[in-house]
Amino acid sequence: MTESNNARVAVITGAGSGIGLAAAQALAADGWTVVAAGRREQPLVDAVARLDGAGHLPHPVDVSESASVAALFSATVAACGRVDLLFNNAGIAAPPVPFDKLDEQAWRQVVDTNLTGSFLCAQAAFAQMKSQSPPGGRIINNGSISAHTPRPNSAPYTATKHAITGLTRSLALDGRPWSIACGQIDIGNASTDMVERMKSGVPQADGSIRAEPTMDVSHVAAAVAYMASLPLDANVLDMTVMATSMPHVGRG
Repeated sequence: MTESNNARVAVITGAGSGIGLAAAQALAADGWTVVAAGRREQPLVDAVARLDGAGHLPHPVDVSESASVAALFSATVAACGRVDLLFNNAGIAAPPVPFDKLDEQAWRQVVDTNLTGSFLCAQAAFAQMKSQSPPGGRIINNGSISAHTPRPNSAPYTATKHAITGLTRSLALDGRPWSIACGQIDIGNASTDMVERMKSGVPQADGSIRAEPTMDVSHVAAAVAYMASLPLDANVLDMTVMATSMPHVGRG
């Protein structure tokens, strides 16, 4: 093992950049051992090098492939002994085209990554948390503001994020006998490469193109770290962290 049996072990998907990297940094600063997972190895290696503490691991994974997910959790348990937290963060979006022009393959890629990937990782984490001694752990799903409100031409992403809410609530119920807590963080306009285009203008529901406010990604990381810090007899089921003035509530 890389750490003692008292170490808290967190698996983070999509950890090479953006929200995943920020969450990894916040958790490592709080004393967690982090397994940084994602599609590309070098960004994960670079991410781990930036974390406080020792014993962190980079591990490439394709969350849409069950064998790849199984290998991730097997390697985590072999190195760290257990899994105390999964931050299900990996996600992609399809090109923002009119619904009737949406390519079926683009739809399937988003579903495979955002929904099936979250299911596969949650299932592997759940099984480990259920069987380890002592049992228990926490799963935090990245739901997004799109779990509530769509953007124009975003059906694949929005559909998967609505589905994540159902997955979260099912896991929150089904995990109770084994002290497995599950919650969801819905994020709006955290300042990452993915939302950089917000600053120059994005389509709105009224057909206009307008710039949108963003917030520092560190606020999201702090929220994830707070959710993760709770004892397993307490759970944040839903949390929304968003740029205050983004067009989401009311008429924007």
